[in-house]
Amino acid sequence: MTENSLDTAGRQAAAEAESGDRKAASSLAPGAPASADGSAPSTVVGTTPGGGRPPRPTLGRRAATFADSLWRPALVLAVFFAAWWFVAAREYVPNYLVPTPGQVWETMTTQWSELARHTLVTLYETVLGFVLAAALGLVTAVAIAYSRTLDKALYPIVLFAQVIPKIAIAPLLVVWFGLGLTPKIILAVLIAFFPVVISGVAGLRSTDPELLDLAATMGAGPWRTFRKIRFPNALPHLMAGLKVAVTLAVVGAVVGEFVGASEGLGYVLLLANGNLDAPLLFADLILMSAIGIVLFVLVEIAEALLIPWHASRRAGVSLTTS
Repeated sequence: MTENSLDTAGRQAAAEAESGDRKAASSLAPGAPASADGSAPSTVVGTTPGGGRPPRPTLGRRAATFADSLWRPALVLAVFFAAWWFVAAREYVPNYLVPTPGQVWETMTTQWSELARHTLVTLYETVLGFVLAAALGLVTAVAIAYSRTLDKALYPIVLFAQVIPKIAIAPLLVVWFGLGLTPKIILAVLIAFFPVVISGVAGLRSTDPELLDLAATMGAGPWRTFRKIRFPNALPHLMAGLKVAVTLAVVGAVVGEFVGASEGLGYVLLLANGNLDAPLLFADLILMSAIGIVLFVLVEIAEALLIPWHASRRAGVSLTTS
């Protein structure tokens, strides 16, 4: 059976299904004839026990699900901040080592304009490094998964580049590229690159061989097979790697700022450490964490939009054996 015949059959099946949906909808319209016993028509549009598209969750249901996913981490954070405030207020640890939350908040508000400027610099380095790492990592993963020769040639090099401590090559990058943004972006790429490659290769190689044989039998070419089968099947693995990579990209940008920079949160951290300014140090750490959390959440949202069909994204699916 050729691909054209498959497309024709698919279009016919879709047309028949659409026609059936229109008939079912018209039977439920006002004025539709009832059955012999006066009850409503038996045709129902929506979810059936045998399958079909599930109903979209309402706005209230989504809000309830969102609130249910937030109250536990919010409770943990509240307990943490309460313990922090108790220890600092009682001065079990000197305030020049552990400031109170009020002191940190005061530092953030009084120096907000300066902190915001440095935060934007680190955010720019992180996002650009992550995007480049994701693009290069995906291309490398495709090359490794599709070619055994490239697998044997590239995989050892990727592993070798990963095991080199990035803090050790950071001074070299500063010597080569100066004190600008370039060495920080390169470090973010180097640190975030490896998880994308590993997860991409694992996902592309996890495709069911029977699906690939079926696609080849139906005349699908390599690009169509990649777009319709391999890449969607690899997305759950790839998104997991991207969530790891986006947090590591923050580490790469900050490490680059440690070595040589005149702006950025890593630069502020060095200044605060040198001046023994604990409130500024804590405020800087909170902003670094906020960057990583926000970027992680954005990748989570992208995952929910790209693979809503995956078991990990479905509400009410138990992932335990109990």
